Amino acid sequence: MTLLSNKLNINVTSEIGTLKALLIHSPDSGLGKVVPSKAQDWLFEDIVHLDTMRSNEYDYYIKLLLYFLDADKIKGRLAQIDAVESDRTFYKPDHEDFYASDRVIEIQTLLADILQDSVIREKLTASVCAIESCNYRLQEKLNKISPVELAKIFISGALDKDNMIFAPIPNLIFSRDIGITINNHILINKPAKKARSRETLLARYILFNHPIFENHRNNILEIADPIQHFLRPGKDQDEKTTLEGGDVMVVSPNHVIIGCSERTSLSGAQQALKLLFDHKVIEKVTILKIPHKRDYMHIDTVFTQVKRDTWVILGSLAKNESKKESQDPINYFGEKKQKDKVEIVQFTVGKSKPRTFDSIESLLDDVSVNDLKSNTKTKFIYSGNNTFPFDAREQWTDSCNLLALREGVVLGYDRNDKTVDAFKQNGFKIVKVADLLQDMENGTINPQEMQDTLILMPSSELSRARGGFHCMSLPLLRDELV
Repeated sequence: MTLLSNKLNINVTSEIGTLKALLIHSPDSGLGKVVPSKAQDWLFEDIVHLDTMRSNEYDYYIKLLLYFLDADKIKGRLAQIDAVESDRTFYKPDHEDFYASDRVIEIQTLLADILQDSVIREKLTASVCAIESCNYRLQEKLNKISPVELAKIFISGALDKDNMIFAPIPNLIFSRDIGITINNHILINKPAKKARSRETLLARYILFNHPIFENHRNNILEIADPIQHFLRPGKDQDEKTTLEGGDVMVVSPNHVIIGCSERTSLSGAQQALKLLFDHKVIEKVTILKIPHKRDYMHIDTVFTQVKRDTWVILGSLAKNESKKESQDPINYFGEKKQKDKVEIVQFTVGKSKPRTFDSIESLLDDVSVNDLKSNTKTKFIYSGNNTFPFDAREQWTDSCNLLALREGVVLGYDRNDKTVDAFKQNGFKIVKVADLLQDMENGTINPQEMQDTLILMPSSELSRARGGFHCMSLPLLRDELV
């Protein structure tokens, strides 16, 4: 019998509608086995301390999500959950005390559920073993392991506590990148890096086989490479078909922004646009090219939405370059300048000529005013309060990568002090997550009544992984904006 079997209603029409259900993955043991020599191959900037990341950081995220999305699972139990003797069993997907929410949904539990089917288990085991080059006897051994344990192995790469049989997939905590919900469809990604291939394989099996997605199975979209792509010359990123969820933003029911970045190619953006238009999912797609730098990675590391009239953004990329004359030759002979230029082109069904924007700010202002019908002046809250070097430093630690729980209530890292100052200057209340959880437990704050609040989350280890809470969420259901 499956842990989660109720069919889920899927619908995301904005970045800021009240969040009702999402997919996440808590840091697993594989994260604690990333070694310095392989960290960058596995897309991490540094090694992390797993126990600190879990107990002192990510567990707060789980508790906060439950208070907002599924309060019956946690309210009145905070002291018990946090007690030392509980040994974090509330957070462990393989334990009987696991919170098991059908709104804050752990990917590992969904994987364990589908592995109970022997046919699916054999197919998926064969697929994992093929891409990880396992031998046949190991494949046979894995087929005989219980579904709950096998799910842990597929994610962590560990056959047991000390025996790794293939690499971990530490980036699974960034659940946004395996897919994106667009209205009542889900678009599955095509990762740019080989280190993420197993994530996509597991996601595909979960989405097509788990009963909670049964009502939307025909609405799952997969990006294909162009026909005979393997015969085409070239190995450059732009010539590959890649797309990751951090480069896709559903900013209104009819409008999606797709970033071309270090991780999403122009070919990937084009294939996604074609899929969305052919299936009549949306009517407008804006392709936004940002510099292909590790600093930025995805467009959601450069900007995210806070309210219908408010965005947090990296100021150095937000506006177009000044057109003033310069005596410096480097400003006239600019292959680098052209490469680092932001370019924005918008395509609309039924219109033969695309529209262009001269800056990210002008695009986001158009979204606020024309797509979301905001009747107030669009506001931009800048990373590092738009002051060098804090703008770049804090963008690196995800000052722009915020998750909206509801319009105006967003989560961010506690280390980005200058960005916090910018939020204060724009009228936002700042609250630490530990204080907020206690207030919600005591009943002095109702999460459904909160407005214009930045919730600060502890981040010393999470920030090493180069992703914020926007990355660590795959929203499946949000209320529509009214």
